Amino acid sequence: MSPRVRRVVSTRAGGRSRGDFASFNLSALVGDDPEAVAANRARLRRELGVPVVFLEQVHGTRVATIDAVPGPDAPDVPATDAAVTALPGVGIAVLAADCVPVLLADPVAGVVGAAHAGRVGAAAGVLPATIAAMEALGARRAALEVLLGPAICGGCYEVPETMRAEVDARLPGSAVRTRRGTPGLDLRAGLYHQLTELGVARIGGDPRCTRETPELYSHRRDPRSGRQAAITWLDPR
Repeated sequence: MSPRVRRVVSTRAGGRSRGDFASFNLSALVGDDPEAVAANRARLRRELGVPVVFLEQVHGTRVATIDAVPGPDAPDVPATDAAVTALPGVGIAVLAADCVPVLLADPVAGVVGAAHAGRVGAAAGVLPATIAAMEALGARRAALEVLLGPAICGGCYEVPETMRAEVDARLPGSAVRTRRGTPGLDLRAGLYHQLTELGVARIGGDPRCTRETPELYSHRRDPRSGRQAAITWLDPR
């Protein structure tokens, strides 16, 4: 029997962080109290019942293959924006506060992946790189199931006209107009189009806009902000 694929998206609630980061910030790179972040991550691991790998995200396309169980004090994987694994019982997490967290799985092959797809990384091809790394572990793209997590919506994500054109040239389908009628980007729409072009048919989405949802962190809404996590793992039970 194939392992069951699990997916979780955290919110701001239930943590130890204070002030601008209140309260379940999971990023160690935004200026929050390191002890609060460590406590929040420890609670996440306890609640999920699995160790969790975190990444030092840099808006790139590097993909890490996780083939060992991390210890509770394992450092974030350096300079990496996606991870894949075929190891049951190990969670892989990506952090976001407007960027698109993407969770992928081939439940038949028993391979999962997680990618941080912000404007730069999405346009540079972090998702095709993640799928290629999953295929190296035995996944088939025709069998992939993908969740596009909560992110800033096209109605809120205003950018300069030149930036919109540059991103849409590399990520077709992402160019939109905001509610104000200004140039904007809908990264989830662009990623959906990219996935279908890659032959992925099972694509779901969390429709929440981070900027419009107070229960979620949003860098556009609150420049000094924490990060929520999207986590996936293979449950062998």
